[in-house]
Amino acid sequence: MAKRPRIAVVGSANIDLTTFTNRFPKPGETIFGDSFDLGFGGKGANQATACRLCGADVFMIARVGSDLFGPATIENFKRLGIDTTHVKQLEGVSSGVAPIFVEPSGQNRIFVVKGANDRLMPADVDAAADLLKTVDCMVLQFEIPLETVYYSVRFAHANGIRCIVNPAPAAPVDLKALTGLDYFVPNESEAETITGMPVRNLEDAKKCAQTLLSGGVKRVIITLGANGSLLAGHEGMEHIPAFQVKSVDSTGAGDAFIGSFAVFLGEGLPEREAVRRANLYAGLSTTGVGTQKSFYDRVRYDAEWAKRAAA
Repeated sequence: MAKRPRIAVVGSANIDLTTFTNRFPKPGETIFGDSFDLGFGGKGANQATACRLCGADVFMIARVGSDLFGPATIENFKRLGIDTTHVKQLEGVSSGVAPIFVEPSGQNRIFVVKGANDRLMPADVDAAADLLKTVDCMVLQFEIPLETVYYSVRFAHANGIRCIVNPAPAAPVDLKALTGLDYFVPNESEAETITGMPVRNLEDAKKCAQTLLSGGVKRVIITLGANGSLLAGHEGMEHIPAFQVKSVDSTGAGDAFIGSFAVFLGEGLPEREAVRRANLYAGLSTTGVGTQKSFYDRVRYDAEWAKRAAA
């Protein structure tokens, strides 16, 4: 039986407000959308949900607002079985929200209003230190202050905890502050923004990954959407293809990859196998609408994996 990983997500919790439309309005124009969906999101919360659905014990360190979304977010975590001891509601601050616009192809455009997520500070990591020292892996994203991300990476490194950073949404990065980080996992556009190097194809991705490795990160995984993932380390690089799926909504696919990868790795699977399985988990997430509610639970995923792996 696989080991049951203990994973802490230090990150964001948002409410996703998703609009499906055939086209985007011109400046000053009002148009009708086709449909609307409201759901729980935020990169941190999404990744925590993927971890939990894949079978890990999950602990969330986050901040929510004093609006109606705050208590609902905490209750959603509890319903999923995610530990909320260190999810706090802040007075006088809004919860994070993410208006999302989805084209018929499944491609999306997202605005993020960070709200309470921007109040998650290094002191909050210290407050959760006793818990964090018991986990196998810490997962972080860029929807919280970068100083908190850097502090958490140092904390993980000092305590021998595997650490995964998803630099989304992309922002200028001090790679020296990430020295010793186990996994840096951007998508193509994030890798391009961070390095200033174009990522138009696999060869571009390899050059970009090399630049990131040279900055002191141990391992880089660049997710390539329908083209799979590039796994890169100082000993070499490997392209791991995607699985073919019928995509409806790609929102949250990167979060599905991160969360499932953390679990598969924590269960003791070889790194390449963990990436391959995470490719499938992420792909399957695009076959449904929304973020967390499009993620597969472990039983459903394992059944799909058994069919795909045998093909």
